[in-house]
Amino acid sequence: MVAPSPSFAHLTHLTDAVGIFEHAKGTEVRLEHGYCTDDNARLLVVASREPNPSAAVRDLARVSMRFVADAQRVDGRVRNRRAANARWQDRAGVEDCWGRALWGLGTAAARDPSPSRRLEAMARFEHSARQRSPWSHAMAFAGLGAAEVLAAEPKHPLARALLADAADRVGVPDVDDQWPWPEDRLTYASPVLAEVLVAAGVLLDRDDWLHRGLDRLTWLVEQETRDNHLSVTPVGGWSRGESRPGFDQQPIEVAALADACARAAVATGDNRWAVVVGDAVAWFLGDNDSGIVMWDAATGGGFDGLTASDANRNEGAESTLAFVATMQHARNLVAVGA
Repeated sequence: MVAPSPSFAHLTHLTDAVGIFEHAKGTEVRLEHGYCTDDNARLLVVASREPNPSAAVRDLARVSMRFVADAQRVDGRVRNRRAANARWQDRAGVEDCWGRALWGLGTAAARDPSPSRRLEAMARFEHSARQRSPWSHAMAFAGLGAAEVLAAEPKHPLARALLADAADRVGVPDVDDQWPWPEDRLTYASPVLAEVLVAAGVLLDRDDWLHRGLDRLTWLVEQETRDNHLSVTPVGGWSRGESRPGFDQQPIEVAALADACARAAVATGDNRWAVVVGDAVAWFLGDNDSGIVMWDAATGGGFDGLTASDANRNEGAESTLAFVATMQHARNLVAVGA
Protein backbone atom coordinates (compact mmCIF):
# COMPACT_ATOMS: atom_id res chain seq x y z
CA MET A 1 0.00 0.00 0.00
CA VAL A 2 1.50 3.31 -1.13
CA ALA A 3 1.40 6.12 1.45
CA PRO A 4 0.06 9.46 0.25
CA SER A 5 2.57 12.30 0.36
CA PRO A 6 2.09 14.42 3.49
CA SER A 7 0.12 17.54 2.62
CA PHE A 8 0.25 20.72 4.67
CA ALA A 9 -2.64 22.38 2.82
CA HIS A 10 -5.30 21.82 5.48
CA LEU A 11 -2.88 22.68 8.29
CA THR A 12 -2.26 26.00 6.53
CA HIS A 13 -6.03 26.48 6.20
CA LEU A 14 -6.46 26.01 9.96
CA THR A 15 -3.65 28.44 10.84
CA ASP A 16 -3.67 32.23 11.13
CA ALA A 17 -1.02 34.69 12.32
CA VAL A 18 -1.41 33.51 15.94
CA GLY A 19 -1.33 29.73 15.52
CA ILE A 20 -3.27 26.67 14.46
CA PHE A 21 -6.86 26.52 15.65
CA GLU A 22 -7.77 23.40 17.60
CA HIS A 23 -11.14 22.34 16.12
CA ALA A 24 -12.99 22.37 12.82
CA LYS A 25 -16.58 21.73 11.76
CA GLY A 26 -16.06 19.86 8.56
CA THR A 27 -13.12 21.69 7.06
CA GLU A 28 -13.82 25.10 8.58
CA VAL A 29 -12.25 26.53 11.73
CA ARG A 30 -14.37 26.67 14.88
CA LEU A 31 -13.25 30.03 16.25
CA GLU A 32 -15.09 29.57 19.55
CA HIS A 33 -12.67 26.83 20.62
CA GLY A 34 -9.55 28.89 20.05
CA TYR A 35 -6.04 27.51 20.10
CA CYS A 36 -3.98 25.22 22.31
CA THR A 37 -0.26 24.77 22.85
CA ASP A 38 -0.62 20.99 22.45
CA ASP A 39 -1.55 21.34 18.78
CA ASN A 40 0.88 24.15 18.02
CA ALA A 41 3.71 22.08 19.50
CA ARG A 42 2.63 19.13 17.35
CA LEU A 43 2.62 21.44 14.35
CA LEU A 44 6.15 22.55 15.20
CA VAL A 45 7.24 18.89 15.27
CA VAL A 46 5.83 17.97 11.85
CA ALA A 47 6.88 21.24 10.19
CA SER A 48 10.43 20.87 11.54
CA ARG A 49 10.63 17.28 10.29
CA GLU A 50 10.19 18.26 6.64
CA PRO A 51 13.57 17.85 4.93
CA ASN A 52 12.92 20.38 2.14
CA PRO A 53 10.18 22.63 3.48
CA SER A 54 8.19 24.85 1.19
CA ALA A 55 7.63 28.49 2.03
CA ALA A 56 4.23 27.56 3.47
CA VAL A 57 5.75 24.92 5.75
CA ARG A 58 8.45 27.36 6.89
CA ASP A 59 5.67 29.79 7.78
CA LEU A 60 3.91 27.10 9.81
CA ALA A 61 7.14 26.41 11.69
CA ARG A 62 7.64 30.10 12.39
CA VAL A 63 4.07 30.69 13.61
CA SER A 64 3.97 27.56 15.77
CA MET A 65 7.32 28.29 17.40
CA ARG A 66 6.21 31.81 18.25
CA PHE A 67 3.02 30.38 19.76
CA VAL A 68 5.02 27.96 21.93
CA ALA A 69 7.40 30.73 22.95
CA ASP A 70 4.46 32.91 23.97
CA ALA A 71 3.10 30.01 26.05
CA GLN A 72 6.28 29.79 28.14
CA ARG A 73 6.54 31.61 31.45
CA VAL A 74 9.62 32.95 33.23
CA ASP A 75 10.04 29.74 35.25
CA GLY A 76 9.74 27.49 32.19
CA ARG A 77 6.20 26.34 32.83
CA VAL A 78 3.78 26.43 29.91
CA ARG A 79 0.18 27.58 29.31
CA ASN A 80 -2.16 25.66 27.02
CA ARG A 81 -5.52 27.35 26.35
CA ARG A 82 -5.77 30.50 24.23
CA ALA A 83 -8.95 32.15 22.98
CA ALA A 84 -9.53 33.33 19.42
CA ASN A 85 -8.76 36.89 20.57
CA ALA A 86 -5.25 35.60 21.49
CA ARG A 87 -5.79 35.98 25.26
CA TRP A 88 -4.49 33.16 27.43
CA GLN A 89 -7.15 31.42 29.49
CA ASP A 90 -5.26 29.20 31.92
CA ARG A 91 -2.30 29.15 34.24
CA ALA A 92 1.07 27.76 33.31
CA GLY A 93 2.02 24.28 34.47
CA VAL A 94 3.98 21.15 33.63
CA GLU A 95 1.16 19.10 32.13
CA ASP A 96 1.20 17.57 28.64
CA CYS A 97 1.46 20.98 26.98
CA TRP A 98 4.81 21.51 28.73
CA GLY A 99 6.07 18.15 27.50
CA ARG A 100 4.83 18.69 23.96
CA ALA A 101 6.31 22.19 23.91
CA LEU A 102 9.71 20.68 24.69
CA TRP A 103 9.18 18.04 22.01
CA GLY A 104 8.43 20.73 19.44
CA LEU A 105 11.27 22.99 20.51
CA GLY A 106 13.76 20.13 20.61
CA THR A 107 12.75 19.06 17.11
CA ALA A 108 13.10 22.61 15.78
CA ALA A 109 16.46 23.04 17.53
CA ALA A 110 17.77 19.93 15.79
CA ARG A 111 16.11 20.10 12.38
CA ASP A 112 14.90 23.56 11.36
CA PRO A 113 16.81 24.68 8.23
CA SER A 114 17.17 28.24 9.56
CA PRO A 115 20.26 28.64 11.82
CA SER A 116 18.67 31.57 13.64
CA ARG A 117 15.48 29.61 14.35
CA ARG A 118 17.50 26.62 15.53
CA LEU A 119 19.28 28.88 18.01
CA GLU A 120 16.01 30.38 19.20
CA ALA A 121 14.43 26.96 19.58
CA MET A 122 17.42 25.71 21.58
CA ALA A 123 17.24 28.68 23.91
CA ARG A 124 13.53 28.08 24.39
CA PHE A 125 14.11 24.37 24.97
CA GLU A 126 16.70 25.12 27.63
CA HIS A 127 14.31 27.60 29.24
CA SER A 128 11.79 24.85 30.06
CA ALA A 129 14.07 21.79 30.27
CA ARG A 130 14.92 22.38 33.94
CA GLN A 131 11.33 21.76 34.96
CA ARG A 132 10.00 18.29 35.76
CA SER A 133 6.47 16.90 35.71
CA PRO A 134 4.86 14.31 37.99
CA TRP A 135 2.93 12.92 35.00
CA SER A 136 4.35 10.10 32.91
CA HIS A 137 3.04 11.23 29.54
CA ALA A 138 4.26 14.80 30.02
CA MET A 139 7.73 13.53 30.94
CA ALA A 140 7.75 11.17 27.96
CA PHE A 141 6.84 13.96 25.52
CA ALA A 142 9.56 16.14 27.03
CA GLY A 143 12.00 13.26 26.75
CA LEU A 144 11.35 13.00 23.02
CA GLY A 145 12.30 16.66 22.70
CA ALA A 146 15.49 15.95 24.61
CA ALA A 147 16.19 13.03 22.29
CA GLU A 148 15.94 15.35 19.29
CA VAL A 149 18.46 17.71 20.86
CA LEU A 150 20.83 14.85 21.69
CA ALA A 151 20.69 13.52 18.14
CA ALA A 152 22.20 16.85 17.10
CA GLU A 153 24.29 17.59 20.22
CA PRO A 154 25.05 14.28 21.98
CA LYS A 155 26.64 15.88 25.06
CA HIS A 156 24.01 18.52 25.76
CA PRO A 157 23.77 18.34 29.58
CA LEU A 158 20.21 19.56 30.06
CA ALA A 159 18.89 17.23 27.36
CA ARG A 160 20.77 14.24 28.78
CA ALA A 161 19.41 14.90 32.26
CA LEU A 162 15.85 15.38 31.01
CA LEU A 163 15.86 12.24 28.86
CA ALA A 164 17.30 10.19 31.73
CA ASP A 165 14.66 11.48 34.12
CA ALA A 166 11.91 10.75 31.61
CA ALA A 167 13.13 7.18 31.15
CA ASP A 168 13.39 6.75 34.92
CA ARG A 169 9.82 7.99 35.29
CA VAL A 170 8.33 5.39 32.93
CA GLY A 171 10.96 2.66 32.97
CA VAL A 172 10.12 0.91 36.23
CA PRO A 173 10.68 -2.87 36.01
CA ASP A 174 7.69 -4.95 35.01
CA VAL A 175 5.93 -6.74 37.86
CA ASP A 176 3.21 -8.53 35.88
CA ASP A 177 4.10 -10.65 32.86
CA GLN A 178 0.51 -10.45 31.64
CA TRP A 179 0.42 -6.65 31.86
CA PRO A 180 3.94 -5.34 31.21
CA TRP A 181 2.90 -1.70 31.21
CA PRO A 182 3.79 1.09 33.66
CA GLU A 183 0.13 2.11 34.07
CA ASP A 184 -2.94 0.08 35.06
CA ARG A 185 -4.83 1.16 31.96
CA LEU A 186 -3.99 2.07 28.37
CA THR A 187 -5.18 5.65 27.97
CA TYR A 188 -3.99 8.09 25.31
CA ALA A 189 -0.81 8.15 23.23
CA SER A 190 0.38 5.05 25.09
CA PRO A 191 3.22 4.28 22.63
CA VAL A 192 5.13 7.35 23.83
CA LEU A 193 5.83 5.51 27.11
CA ALA A 194 7.71 2.85 25.16
CA GLU A 195 9.25 5.20 22.60
CA VAL A 196 11.02 7.35 25.17
CA LEU A 197 12.70 4.24 26.62
CA VAL A 198 13.93 3.23 23.16
CA ALA A 199 15.29 6.74 22.60
CA ALA A 200 16.99 6.83 26.00
CA GLY A 201 18.45 3.38 25.50
CA VAL A 202 20.08 4.37 22.23
CA LEU A 203 21.18 7.90 23.07
CA LEU A 204 22.28 7.29 26.67
CA ASP A 205 23.77 3.85 26.00
CA ARG A 206 21.39 2.00 28.31
CA ASP A 207 20.62 -1.43 26.94
CA ASP A 208 18.19 -2.14 29.78
CA TRP A 209 16.01 0.81 28.77
CA LEU A 210 16.25 -0.09 25.09
CA HIS A 211 15.17 -3.69 25.61
CA ARG A 212 12.39 -2.75 28.04
CA GLY A 213 11.07 -0.18 25.57
CA LEU A 214 11.13 -2.68 22.69
CA ASP A 215 9.48 -5.38 24.80
CA ARG A 216 6.70 -3.03 25.83
CA LEU A 217 6.21 -1.81 22.29
CA THR A 218 6.00 -5.42 21.07
CA TRP A 219 3.30 -6.13 23.66
CA LEU A 220 1.41 -2.95 22.79
CA VAL A 221 1.39 -3.73 19.07
CA GLU A 222 -0.05 -7.15 19.90
CA GLN A 223 -2.81 -5.54 21.97
CA GLU A 224 -3.60 -3.02 19.23
CA THR A 225 -3.71 -5.47 16.30
CA ARG A 226 -6.85 -7.42 15.37
CA ASP A 227 -7.52 -9.48 12.23
CA ASN A 228 -4.24 -8.24 10.69
CA HIS A 229 -5.03 -4.54 11.05
CA LEU A 230 -4.60 -1.93 13.75
CA SER A 231 -7.38 -1.71 16.32
CA VAL A 232 -6.14 1.01 18.63
CA THR A 233 -7.14 1.95 22.15
CA PRO A 234 -10.46 3.86 22.10
CA VAL A 235 -10.98 7.32 23.51
CA GLY A 236 -12.18 5.91 26.85
CA GLY A 237 -9.07 3.78 27.30
CA TRP A 238 -8.74 0.03 27.68
CA SER A 239 -7.68 -2.55 30.25
CA ARG A 240 -7.74 -6.30 30.72
CA GLY A 241 -11.09 -7.97 30.36
CA GLU A 242 -12.73 -5.18 28.36
CA SER A 243 -14.10 -5.99 24.93
CA ARG A 244 -12.40 -5.03 21.69
CA PRO A 245 -12.67 -3.37 19.29
CA GLY A 246 -13.42 -0.16 21.10
CA PHE A 247 -14.71 3.13 19.71
CA ASP A 248 -14.24 6.00 19.10
CA GLN A 249 -10.70 5.42 17.86
CA GLN A 250 -8.58 8.54 17.55
CA PRO A 251 -5.99 9.19 14.82
CA ILE A 252 -3.52 10.42 17.45
CA GLU A 253 -3.28 6.82 18.75
CA VAL A 254 -2.31 5.57 15.31
CA ALA A 255 0.24 8.36 14.86
CA ALA A 256 1.79 7.69 18.27
CA LEU A 257 2.24 4.04 17.31
CA ALA A 258 3.82 5.08 14.01
CA ASP A 259 6.17 7.45 15.89
CA ALA A 260 7.33 4.71 18.25
CA CYS A 261 7.68 2.00 15.61
CA ALA A 262 9.56 4.31 13.24
CA ARG A 263 12.07 4.97 16.03
CA ALA A 264 12.31 1.26 16.79
CA ALA A 265 12.91 0.51 13.10
CA VAL A 266 15.85 2.92 12.98
CA ALA A 267 17.21 1.75 16.35
CA THR A 268 17.15 -1.96 15.50
CA GLY A 269 17.14 -2.27 11.72
CA ASP A 270 14.32 -4.80 12.20
CA ASN A 271 11.80 -4.55 9.36
CA ARG A 272 8.88 -5.69 11.52
CA TRP A 273 8.67 -2.19 12.96
CA ALA A 274 8.45 -0.67 9.49
CA VAL A 275 5.59 -3.08 8.81
CA VAL A 276 3.66 -1.59 11.73
CA VAL A 277 4.23 1.90 10.31
CA GLY A 278 2.72 0.54 7.09
CA ASP A 279 -0.24 -0.74 9.12
CA ALA A 280 -0.67 2.78 10.52
CA VAL A 281 -0.79 4.17 7.00
CA ALA A 282 -3.29 1.47 6.08
CA TRP A 283 -5.52 2.40 9.04
CA PHE A 284 -5.93 5.89 7.57
CA LEU A 285 -6.60 4.43 4.12
CA GLY A 286 -9.45 2.25 5.38
CA ASP A 287 -7.86 -0.95 6.71
CA ASN A 288 -9.39 -0.57 10.15
CA ASP A 289 -12.19 -2.01 12.27
CA SER A 290 -14.91 -0.19 10.32
CA GLY A 291 -13.41 -0.20 6.83
CA ILE A 292 -13.65 3.60 6.70
CA VAL A 293 -11.11 5.90 5.02
CA MET A 294 -9.84 8.35 7.66
CA TRP A 295 -8.47 11.18 5.57
CA ASP A 296 -9.76 13.68 3.03
CA ALA A 297 -7.85 13.41 -0.24
CA ALA A 298 -9.23 16.77 -1.39
CA THR A 299 -7.87 18.75 1.56
CA GLY A 300 -5.11 16.63 3.09
CA GLY A 301 -7.01 16.69 6.38
CA GLY A 302 -7.50 13.83 8.82
CA PHE A 303 -10.93 12.86 10.18
CA ASP A 304 -11.44 13.27 13.90
CA GLY A 305 -12.55 9.80 14.97
CA LEU A 306 -13.46 6.30 13.84
CA THR A 307 -16.81 4.98 15.06
CA ALA A 308 -18.24 1.48 14.68
CA SER A 309 -19.94 2.43 11.41
CA ASP A 310 -18.51 5.71 10.12
CA ALA A 311 -16.05 8.53 10.69
CA ASN A 312 -16.39 11.80 12.51
CA ARG A 313 -15.66 13.86 9.42
CA ASN A 314 -14.59 17.03 11.16
CA GLU A 315 -10.98 17.78 10.18
CA GLY A 316 -9.41 19.24 13.30
CA ALA A 317 -5.79 20.03 13.98
CA GLU A 318 -4.90 16.99 16.07
CA SER A 319 -6.25 14.49 13.55
CA THR A 320 -4.71 16.22 10.56
CA LEU A 321 -1.35 16.44 12.32
CA ALA A 322 -1.63 12.73 13.14
CA PHE A 323 -2.21 11.91 9.49
CA VAL A 324 0.67 14.08 8.29
CA ALA A 325 3.08 12.70 10.90
CA THR A 326 2.26 9.10 9.93
CA MET A 327 2.81 9.78 6.24
CA GLN A 328 6.13 11.46 7.05
CA HIS A 329 7.33 8.31 8.79
CA ALA A 330 6.24 6.11 5.91
CA ARG A 331 8.09 8.30 3.42
CA ASN A 332 11.23 8.44 5.57
CA LEU A 333 11.40 4.69 6.11
CA VAL A 334 11.11 4.10 2.38
CA ALA A 335 13.95 6.58 1.87
CA VAL A 336 16.28 4.68 4.23
CA GLY A 337 15.21 1.29 2.88
CA ALA A 338 13.57 0.08 6.10
